Amino acid sequence: MSQSPVTDGRLLFLNPKDNVCTAIAPIPAGTTLQISGNTVVIKQNIPLGFKIAGCDLITHESVIKYGVSIGSATREIELGELVHLHNMKSDYLPTYTLEKEDSHASRR
Repeated sequence: MSQSPVTDGRLLFLNPKDNVCTAIAPIPAGTTLQISGNTVVIKQNIPLGFKIAGCDLITHESVIKYGVSIGSATREIELGELVHLHNMKSDYLPTYTLEKEDSHASRR
């Protein structure tokens, strides 16, 4: 029987395909965690509910949460790094653009 790599109990992978995990408790900078069997020292404060890289990500790589892509890395992201708007972007069309298009169509 094979064991899955150890991940700290303050982190949650929502799907086995995910390359980011979710902090289920605030994690202060300097904390040492186990993420997928790797020992990582967290470099910045991680607020409750925020994403943490579960592996190294390269620029333009898909960020996978819930087993699906939620966006892509805008730069290289290291294992254990906070993943948020400063280093990832949504790959989806902003909803305000769709709303503008709908309002223009209804005026015709």
